[in-house]
Amino acid sequence: MVIITLLLLLTIATAFTAIKWRRTGISLFALSGFIFLAAGCGFVPAHLLDDLQSTYDTKPVIRWGENNAIVLLGAGTEKIANTNSIEPGMFSFGRLFESAALYKDCKETGAKCKIIVSGGDARHNGEDEATVYLKSLVQLGISKIDIIPETNSMNTWQNAQFTSAILNEEEADQVVLVSSGIHLRRSLIYFRHFGVVPIPVRADYLDAIPSTLPLSYNLAITDFALHEYIGVVRYHVYNAMGWNPKRTQPGQA
Repeated sequence: MVIITLLLLLTIATAFTAIKWRRTGISLFALSGFIFLAAGCGFVPAHLLDDLQSTYDTKPVIRWGENNAIVLLGAGTEKIANTNSIEPGMFSFGRLFESAALYKDCKETGAKCKIIVSGGDARHNGEDEATVYLKSLVQLGISKIDIIPETNSMNTWQNAQFTSAILNEEEADQVVLVSSGIHLRRSLIYFRHFGVVPIPVRADYLDAIPSTLPLSYNLAITDFALHEYIGVVRYHVYNAMGWNPKRTQPGQA
């Protein structure tokens, strides 16, 4: 996203320079350089990530109810070329570990505890995320009968939409939402739209790397952060235009 924006600015700047609008062209070249340095050296991603994640720095102490649901949002899968096996994606392991730890903490209270794994085959690897993650959770010692796979969702909006229906069937009185720290704000907005008000728990935390030279890592996480902001803005625009389904009140999912 950042690279595409920079290439577009450079193309426009070159075009303005070619038609003798040199002052405008130079201004756009300078703007491109400023964006590249500010993002690549860590200033922009550090600010964006702090705004997205600071609310979730400290993990909450969960007071488990009688009937609990831990919602694990998928983070992709990877197809291993030489074996054709499907494994959880790189960003999923923190979510799997956090969900397993929460489940074990919940079970120690003697309460009913379920993990709802939400994610379809968005990468078209041949197996949905929920099924792949279920296998990993079983390997981590989670009872298979306590795992509910939701295999149809292809994005965060559908995660919230389809999971809310399962939560309604399960009649969970305590819902915990597990995802990456950067992803929680948008996820909560979507889940609340469908009448679910979960306790958010971050599985991982991203931070920029301050550097005197631009780093590709900082550019990449700038893209990740902008993706989250765009998702939030899109939600509000769709609401204003009446394109989202009617909002469900909490407890009426």
